[in-house]
Amino acid sequence: MNDIQTLTQQVLAAFFLMSFVLGVISQRTHFCTMGAVSDVVNMGDWTRARQWMAALGVVMIGFAALSGSGQIDPTKTLYAGSRFIWLSTLVGGFMFGYGMVISSGCGNKTLVRIGGGNLKSVVVFVVMGVSAFATLKGITAVVRVNTVDAVALDMPSGAHLGTLLGAVLGVSPDAAAVYAGFVLGAVFLALALRHKDFWRADNLLASFGVGAIVVALWWISGHFGFVAEHPETLEPVYVATNSGRIEALTFVAPVAHTLDWLMFFSDKSKVLTAGVVSVVGIICGAAASALLSKTFRWEGFANQRDLANHLMGSVLMGVGGVTAMGCTFGQGLSGMSTLSLNAFVAVAAILVGAVVALRQQAARMEASYCG
Repeated sequence: MNDIQTLTQQVLAAFFLMSFVLGVISQRTHFCTMGAVSDVVNMGDWTRARQWMAALGVVMIGFAALSGSGQIDPTKTLYAGSRFIWLSTLVGGFMFGYGMVISSGCGNKTLVRIGGGNLKSVVVFVVMGVSAFATLKGITAVVRVNTVDAVALDMPSGAHLGTLLGAVLGVSPDAAAVYAGFVLGAVFLALALRHKDFWRADNLLASFGVGAIVVALWWISGHFGFVAEHPETLEPVYVATNSGRIEALTFVAPVAHTLDWLMFFSDKSKVLTAGVVSVVGIICGAAASALLSKTFRWEGFANQRDLANHLMGSVLMGVGGVTAMGCTFGQGLSGMSTLSLNAFVAVAAILVGAVVALRQQAARMEASYCG
């Protein structure tokens, strides 16, 4: 049993360290999905979008290599399953995408902003966490389960791209997924790196640094943290994860779990998980980077409308992120690397929601100028 406890502590320490580095990179390079979409829509600038595409390419190739070599079991990830919950990911993704725009950033960016002294993001953190917890176990969870979650397609071989490709190519779904991971990863990398003006230090750090961190966490959770037979249950277990499955990075449900751990700290059943230490690690990493670069500054709400927008966006991100089973990191970099069909639908819906919100913001600003 002591060996399990030691291994759990080592996995938690590794997740904290990797997340700390992610916080430093995100703060320094301004890696942000919402910012990337905003740059494209408002300025036609694809630089940060290419950062994201390159990071996704790295994670896809890394995950394919890990699963293809037997280092991790892709059927045991958080995103593996036979249910294609297309309506949940569609509705939840749109809500999250719209919410991240009006609340000034996704889950990861919220944590980075907190580390940089942004008090608005502290409010977003709390409200998003409470909303997410309500959608996991509370009143909005009842609505979710009885509405959008009830609509699904059952795919016995797995709700991932490998199942579809395997049927077409005449190979096993797992083999097709590995091949597709390498190919799609290379395509995303090529799309990002084909522009020479992208080859700057910060862009490459964001792309390969973020991607490598997610790949490392897949290995830590799925290989290093795997115990074939738990001494008490005699069943296989992935230590330190909240789901009991292989996890990488996501920043909606873990925010709820962080609040839960803080509020019920004296309850011995509430233990630290990889998701909770990742939340703390990013905040600490971003704070360290902001302080060292002398960019740390306190920032609050400009007016009541600013507060209202952030409150509404926080609720949409909390409810939407849980409904969609992830955020721009959870269903984006982590989920899409597994080729989960749910992840592809969720990310597409997030992008649509973000574009709609950005267009509405632009229209309101134009109307105010004309007025």
